[in-house]
Amino acid sequence: MSTDPYHAVQQEVQTSLQTASTLRASYARIRSTASEDSEELVWARNELKATLAALEADLEDLEESVRIVESTGARLFGLEEVEVLERRRYVGYVRREIDNMRAEVDVDSGLRSRPHSGADMSRVASTGNFTGGSSRPSSPMPDDDQAEWARQEQQMMIRQQDQTIDTISGTLSTIAEQAGLMGREIVEHNEMLDDLEMNVDKTDSKLSDAMRRMKKFVRQTEGIKQNRGGVSVS
Repeated sequence: MSTDPYHAVQQEVQTSLQTASTLRASYARIRSTASEDSEELVWARNELKATLAALEADLEDLEESVRIVESTGARLFGLEEVEVLERRRYVGYVRREIDNMRAEVDVDSGLRSRPHSGADMSRVASTGNFTGGSSRPSSPMPDDDQAEWARQEQQMMIRQQDQTIDTISGTLSTIAEQAGLMGREIVEHNEMLDDLEMNVDKTDSKLSDAMRRMKKFVRQTEGIKQNRGGVSVS
């Protein structure tokens, strides 16, 4: 069976994707407060771009591993077709994430570096929107998309926290129920031990009475024998 290279590369891609997502959030935070020529903003943008470039290189290796399995045959690697399709969907998902993050950085860089004409600036002053030379409605700004993304991420974190709290609450309830059951079992065992102790005492008392009667019977038997031995025959 051929060696499947997918999982080793997929782990690297997943790690790089998490790093890029963290840098994306950091870049959005800095962009919302820093000035255009802020060194911190420039560093955050360049760091995110570099991470995306490295992530895309890893993704190409991952996609190549999927192509190898598809061209060679899934069963040669001990895989089912559904798993190969799942791998292809994962590659597509990571590709879309990279494109979205790169689009945010590129669009933001273009808006910051694009010179505005006097007519454009007067249009901004009169309408509150920058539309360039076109009369079409302006499209949503990247800040709006980023705010929506941040809101969705915050809601997801809140849902995860709620799920964690529910899990902990359920675990504590289970522990409390088990403790109650153990307490009742201990009480029942103590009652059984008390009954056993009483029965042992009664049995011991009966055994002692039986031993006394047995000794008494033995003594009487020995006395009868002695009396019979002492009688002379005439």
